[in-house]
Amino acid sequence: MSVVTTESEIPRPIPSRQKACSWPVERRRNGGPDDPPMDILTRMPAVVVLERLPIPSLAMGRDGNILFANTAFAEMVGYQQDRLAGLTFPLVFNTVPATVFALTGVDALANLVVELKHCEGWPVRARMSKSALMRRDDPVVLVTFEDLTERLWTDEG
Repeated sequence: MSVVTTESEIPRPIPSRQKACSWPVERRRNGGPDDPPMDILTRMPAVVVLERLPIPSLAMGRDGNILFANTAFAEMVGYQQDRLAGLTFPLVFNTVPATVFALTGVDALANLVVELKHCEGWPVRARMSKSALMRRDDPVVLVTFEDLTERLWTDEG
């Protein structure tokens, strides 16, 4: 006995999304509760680690473009986190004129108190670390900030 089906009833293959991608898709397995902490850390992407830091952190290109700002940094300067990526150094920092930055870069501000621009216009003072990345030829600068605004206002008053 044969079954007659119309052409519309024949299942068609669904195109795979992976075939449409031009880059390989990395599959991460979720770790189990028995996984050693080092294995978990090794599998964790750098952006996830940066986002989870409670310390205001910023990743910038050597050209001064902000590549990533974590939630702690966004809260410190009052911006939405997704609005910071793509801004340039002089738009967020009050401390250094653009011409000085172009000549000296972020390294000149390491361990100094810098003045950032809060989205509402008032200054935010913070101590900026030197880049956490070791190699001087890294295309990315990763710095952290210690918010000193309240402490400095209290000391001035």
